[in-house]
Amino acid sequence: MIVKASDSERYVARFPAGFVAALLFGPDLGLVRERAERLAKTVVPDLRDPFRMAEMDASTLSEDPARLFDEAAALSMTGGRRVVRVRGAGNALAKLFESFLENPAGDSLVIVEGGDLAKGTGLRQVFERADNAAAIPCYLDTPEAISELVRSTLKTEGATIAQDALEEAVSLLGADRGTTRQELEKLALYVRGQTRVSAADIRAILGDEAEARVEDACDAAGEGDTVRLDRELERLWSAGMSPVGIVRLAMGHFQRLMLAKTSMERGESLDALYRRTRLHFSRQASFRAQLQRWSEDRLGEALDLLLDTEALCKTTAVPAEAVCGRALFTVAAWARLKR
Repeated sequence: MIVKASDSERYVARFPAGFVAALLFGPDLGLVRERAERLAKTVVPDLRDPFRMAEMDASTLSEDPARLFDEAAALSMTGGRRVVRVRGAGNALAKLFESFLENPAGDSLVIVEGGDLAKGTGLRQVFERADNAAAIPCYLDTPEAISELVRSTLKTEGATIAQDALEEAVSLLGADRGTTRQELEKLALYVRGQTRVSAADIRAILGDEAEARVEDACDAAGEGDTVRLDRELERLWSAGMSPVGIVRLAMGHFQRLMLAKTSMERGESLDALYRRTRLHFSRQASFRAQLQRWSEDRLGEALDLLLDTEALCKTTAVPAEAVCGRALFTVAAWARLKR
């Protein structure tokens, strides 16, 4: 089934009962991930439940296609419907999902996360033609959508925002939903207890010096420069930067690299991408070098590692700084490998 962009939120919130799978795709990988999680929670409230959640990446299915059918047919030991989540899917899996949708196994909901898939081809076409699955687009937020996101986030904190502050926030946000969410979480913490958010508040939290330091660490990791990465992390620890905050900003950085990869495949120039994502000129040479080092598959692995690292930082007794540092040094080591 083809889902219009304007109907995407409705389908995520109330997915058709008879459907067995959903493909979430588009240039906004943060929004793809966010909607995939929200859709999964309509079936499994706790996404950490190992009995009802199965997660894998595209490379796993490429090596073992039968895994999709096995996981979809598996029964939960604790009862309830299961979710099978597939990340980083591309057109190479089109025939596998065509076969699965023709003869689905079990009653699990299969949620597939893809990139900016072209209309009328490959994986997207398989889901659009199926009568038991939906292809749900995740396009970049419009200024109006970002405005509403800012207002709703601040409303939960009991705050309103001045018009000039809102306009400034919109100008600084929106390249990726995941990054936007992270920035708004920082803003909400900063203004907690205030009833009115000003333009000065926006400038203070959305463009602060600490974030620039994190960007330097992300660039070092993306380039594979371990010496520089070690130096930048020491500066961040000395400044009291939150390990979770660093990991989240690192996720935004590698999501931006993934977005650049998919956008360039569509023919968009790097200069146009720089303008759209508001990448500072001082980072453009590093960003270009990182794009040459990283493949889409490897970027997907880095994002999965950072996601797992965020959970470790928040849920275990392991020192968060050590966990964060280990993840970024692992990413730096991957950057040095041949693609």
